[in-house]
Formats: sequence, structure tokens, C-alpha cells
Amino acid sequence: MKKIEHSGQRDAGFTLIEVMVAVLVLSVGLLGLASLQANGLRQNSSAYMRTQAIIMANDMADRMRANPTEVAAGTYNNIVATIADPGCLLATCTPDRIAEHDIATWYSSLSELPNGTGTVTGDGRLFTITVMWDDNKVGAAGTGCDPDDPDDMICFTTTLIP
Repeated sequence: MKKIEHSGQRDAGFTLIEVMVAVLVLSVGLLGLASLQANGLRQNSSAYMRTQAIIMANDMADRMRANPTEVAAGTYNNIVATIADPGCLLATCTPDRIAEHDIATWYSSLSELPNGTGTVTGDGRLFTITVMWDDNKVGAAGTGCDPDDPDDMICFTTTLIP
């Protein structure tokens, strides 16, 4: 039988423990990266919805500026519910029918937001346009804008002097 002699050098390479530690460190790093990605997507979605809400509020403000006769008549005062669209795109409409079309179209566009709704309140001189939506998509259906109440919606509010 031959005797095996070692030259005194340590064998080069990785042990199983070193490999497991490296995999653990890599796993923790990748989990952190996945969490960062998920958070970024959530924030991007929230920013997109806020942008859409701003566009929708400005759309209603522009519609009101374009129909000063009905603003003065009070048609846009305190609208809170949808009405039927009178179909003004295919026929000539009076200013009051255009206001009905504006309101119906606006409420239709609000449905693009999760649980989207809105209100326009005013006294003929100063109007507040509010767009509300369920930013976290958790089924919030409140009618307020309290950020500490999970049942309330996220709101964007703007004021208008027509």
C-alpha cells in the first residue's frame, strides 16, 4: 500500500458552508430588490391615478368655463350624482343640455379610477371640484377625504372661479 503524502498546502476551493453563506447573502439582497420593485410599482400606480384625477378635475373646470350661461344659472352648483347623457354630440343642444352632457361625461370618465367618484359644489362665484378614488384598491367607499380613515377615499380638490 502506498502512503499518501500532503505537501503542506491547503486544498483550494469553497466549502459547503461558504457556498451556503454566499447563497444566503445573495437571497437577502434579491428579496430586498424585489420589495423595492414592488413598492416602486405601487407608487407609480398611485402617481398615475393622481395624475388622472387632476386631469379629470381640470376637465370639469374647462367644461364649466366653456358654458358660463349655465354656471350663472346654477346648473353646476352641487352636482353629486350621475344624470343621463342627453346625446349632445349628434344634435344641437341648448346650454342646459350641454351642462347635462358635461356632467354625464365627467361621471363616466371618473369610472376609470378605482371606485372613482366626484363632486362639484359652489355658490355661483366659487366652485370646489373634488375627485375621489380608492388608491389602495381595498374597497374603500367612504365619502370623505380623511387620509387616516381606511374607509375614506383619496381625494384631489381644486377650486374654480369661473
